[in-house]
Amino acid sequence: MKTLSYKTDSVYIAEGDRKWYVIDAEDQTLGRLCSRISLVLQGKHKPSYTPHVDTGDHIIVINAEKIVLTGNKVEDKQYIWHTGYPGGQRFKTPKQVLQKDPAFLIENAVKGMLPRTRLGRAMYAKLHVYAGTAHPHAAQKPEKLKLL
Repeated sequence: MKTLSYKTDSVYIAEGDRKWYVIDAEDQTLGRLCSRISLVLQGKHKPSYTPHVDTGDHIIVINAEKIVLTGNKVEDKQYIWHTGYPGGQRFKTPKQVLQKDPAFLIENAVKGMLPRTRLGRAMYAKLHVYAGTAHPHAAQKPEKLKLL
């Protein structure tokens, strides 16, 4: 049997073929959850996976504020960035980030697991993270995704 490889302009990869999944992040470990999310965004969970085509599905993550980090990562891990000005290096711990923007933890981890290309940016655009249980995507009829 031949391996199926989609072309970029294929009719099989219409926007209607993409599914919407909802994931509850409550009591989930950050890294394990995000690695599963990145596989679904890339389309690697489908038999029709093609590396040069975005065949992935949309992911809605709810309860991002209740994500779990193991060990001492809540206090010891640091998110580092630079403002561009002299002496402008800034640091934040996950504890500080969870108070201000809990969705950032999941978005940042998933973004780091996706390809650094325009295809990866298109995959990242299909990720929707919300701090609470409410989300505005009920019209898409998302299915609950069973994690491994």
